Amino acid sequence: MAERPSRRPLRTSAALLATICLLLGACQTTSTAPPPLELPATDAAAADLDRWWTSFADTALDALVDEALANNLDLQAAIARVDLARANLLLARSYLYPSVNLGVDVTRSRQTLVGSQPLPGGFNPINTDYVAGLRAAYEIDLWGRYRDGAQAARNELLATAYARETVRTAVAAETARAYFGLLAADAELTLLRATLASRDETVALQTDLYEAGIIGDYDLQRAQAERAAVAANLAAAERAVGSHESALAAIVGRSPRAVFEAQIARDLGQARLLGVPEVAAGLPADLLERRPDIREAAARLAAASLRVDAARAQYFPSLALTASYGSESAALANLFSGPALAWGIGAALLQPLLGLQAIDASVQAEGARREALVVAYVQTVQTAFRETRDALIANRTTREALAAQGERARKLQTSLELAELRYRSGYSGYIEVLDAQRQLLQAQTLQILAARDVRSALIDLARAMGGGWDYRVLPPLE
Repeated sequence: MAERPSRRPLRTSAALLATICLLLGACQTTSTAPPPLELPATDAAAADLDRWWTSFADTALDALVDEALANNLDLQAAIARVDLARANLLLARSYLYPSVNLGVDVTRSRQTLVGSQPLPGGFNPINTDYVAGLRAAYEIDLWGRYRDGAQAARNELLATAYARETVRTAVAAETARAYFGLLAADAELTLLRATLASRDETVALQTDLYEAGIIGDYDLQRAQAERAAVAANLAAAERAVGSHESALAAIVGRSPRAVFEAQIARDLGQARLLGVPEVAAGLPADLLERRPDIREAAARLAAASLRVDAARAQYFPSLALTASYGSESAALANLFSGPALAWGIGAALLQPLLGLQAIDASVQAEGARREALVVAYVQTVQTAFRETRDALIANRTTREALAAQGERARKLQTSLELAELRYRSGYSGYIEVLDAQRQLLQAQTLQILAARDVRSALIDLARAMGGGWDYRVLPPLE
């Protein structure tokens, strides 16, 4: 009968092959570069948008933005997160170096037997041992686990720094938006006060005409009603001014008392409100570099890729070295004498065998986090180009709307003058004058709002293009 061949060599070969495949899989490195994307064509040169708000030539705005960048609470929280990430980087780098400790041990024990025999008479069963010296331990980073971890921590620090710059750009934009919202509310309030004064004069005149029997009750009641409508709008405008003032005081980071008092210095000239600076319209070629949120997403993706490699390194054996140098003695008085000198050195090689499922789970978890960050990066880039496109369109269309509103206001001003002339000449009733006044007030209000919208569109465009920080120079991280 033929002898059955042994399966032990086959099993050994299979185990060896599985181990080799496992090690080869663990040796893979993950790309830290963001995925390539199909980007639109660019048509604009890089513009200097580091301090874009200065293009409005408003010293009050410049002072408010500087105050916000120094004191805004959201920005201070972002700075604190950078400090936390810097501390985590120092912690990650500490694993790359040996640890050295000074140790002092005292051990006291009692002995009752020598082998299996009782202690002889007169033998002291109490033993005291004193040990003092330096102890060092170091795990050699053969597979780059700690190097990858430190590099990942540095990328995370970089990401938090970019997140801080994202907050900085948002703070500058929101400060400018709130400021111009306040100016628009001031301009509307000024317009309504002047209109109310005009309506008061009209009511007084209509009252005189009514008492003289020249006009009837209808014309007087309509004049009084128009005056009341303007007074109601005036109250709403005063409330809007107060809300903008308190919001702006909070954005720039003032104290609760200062927020309550809300003393905001600004230029109340309406002529400046209607003038808006021009910007280069077009998609800049370096938008991915300009936007701090895109660079933050790329840094977080790089960190996640390194975390995957650090998790894979757990498949490999770890080599730890230990050393000690000091003194050991049973008598404290002799601890630091020459004969008490003691030293030791050792090495340990550990290879995980039964915990591979936990390592697999760790690798899969880090890989899943990386895939989520790949999607987040693509979404961030997508959002950046969408916001830029919307801002470019808004920058063009709001200027067109402002020009149209200005033309409308001028035509209605002429129409009001003609209506007043017709009324004084007896060719039309007072209702025609009231209608012309109402339309002119509405057109002037919409002109103020259109000028505010142009400024908001310009703010959105500067922010969409990554304005508000120097994208060429990142502040030192270490």
